[in-house]
Amino acid sequence: MFDNLTDRLDKAFKLLKGQGHITEINVAETLKDVRKALLDADVSYKIAKSFTETVKEKALGQNVLTAVSPGQLMVKIVHQELTSLMGETNEEINIKGSPAIILIAGLQGSGKTTFSAKLANYLKNKKSKKVLLVACDVYRPAAIDQLKVLGEQIDVEVFTEEGSKDPVGIAKKAVAHAKTMGHAAVIVDTAGRLAIDEQMMQEIASLKKNLNPQETLFVVDAMTGQDAVNTAKAFNDKLNFDGVVLTKLDGDTRGGAALTIRSVVEKPIKFVGIGEKIDALDLFYPKRMADRILGMGDIVSLVEKAQEQFDKDEAMKLQKKIAKNQFNFDDFLKQLQQIKKMGNVKDLMGMIPGMGKAMKDVDLEDDAFAGIEAIIYSMTPEERQNPAILNGSRRKRIAMGSGSDIQEVNRLIKQFADTRKMMKMMSGGGGKLMNMMKGMPGMRK
Repeated sequence: MFDNLTDRLDKAFKLLKGQGHITEINVAETLKDVRKALLDADVSYKIAKSFTETVKEKALGQNVLTAVSPGQLMVKIVHQELTSLMGETNEEINIKGSPAIILIAGLQGSGKTTFSAKLANYLKNKKSKKVLLVACDVYRPAAIDQLKVLGEQIDVEVFTEEGSKDPVGIAKKAVAHAKTMGHAAVIVDTAGRLAIDEQMMQEIASLKKNLNPQETLFVVDAMTGQDAVNTAKAFNDKLNFDGVVLTKLDGDTRGGAALTIRSVVEKPIKFVGIGEKIDALDLFYPKRMADRILGMGDIVSLVEKAQEQFDKDEAMKLQKKIAKNQFNFDDFLKQLQQIKKMGNVKDLMGMIPGMGKAMKDVDLEDDAFAGIEAIIYSMTPEERQNPAILNGSRRKRIAMGSGSDIQEVNRLIKQFADTRKMMKMMSGGGGKLMNMMKGMPGMRK
């Protein structure tokens, strides 16, 4: 996500490295490259030009402090303007109502149905709401089936009316059902088309008029770049929606939609989809996104993800075991499983300040921990609880049982010893952690 833009901006700021002060000449050279970086990220020329002109005006009006280099000052100003461009602050979804009705709109293939289920999962688990999903894509039976499967996965009821081609009628019956059954929120998944057409626009407009939803969210595929912004504008002109959802932001996206959609439609980005898993949905925070674009990491989001998996009692037990040097492979395995629940490991590492660049050339497989888990599961309960007994013959047996070689087993046992110093490593900024992880099975450079 944004890797190319981050690299281009980093190179642009290096033009000011070693400069004693900001001048119109060195600022112009830097911002020329910044503008090119934005254009390459599929930001419109008009917005890129306006952005760099604003940055230039602010940069030339600043006095460079002794403790701050021109390059650092430029990064600060660009960070402020990126945050402003994307909307300054996070805006929460409106779920007030009895029930709250949330209408989902967008083109076919944008990820509406998957997002609908992700949002239901978010409201159920994060907001403790009883949710009803409504299948109103009456033209694609596969979409209805997909919503049923996803609803079953997250244990959320899906309302359908087989054979009906009346999405407004289905939605009205669903809302009535929700009131009867005590649902706090109703999420209406609607039909999309391969392109904007009048029939689709009339249908979604009719749904909004009849349902009077608390929230109308427009779902857009971030990988379509500036086309996504143009599509959002067309929908907003017709629907006056409340917010934007950017899906597939973890893919090979240049980031232009995330950067400019707010300024074009004047509506906030509320959620971003960051993977295929049902819990791969994040609230959108402009400042945090600016941090990541400029290679500063996103430590706040990383901590929040960790807290979601945090068990206070278990943590206290673990702390006591570490203090007594009793941390064992069973504990290590639990920690790996918690990390896996937090999301894609490479994305998580990229949230640590300074780690994004280090992760760029690292190939981290989706099942990066599978080899580690296989080795640990090949140990006996006694070996996992008392690693000191892992002699040569035991290690050889473990290697054979896990389909590994003896070098991988030895490496993991050494890395296990290193994890006892994890708190010290993390206080060092993550660099040592990175070196440790590079040697793990499933991770290579």
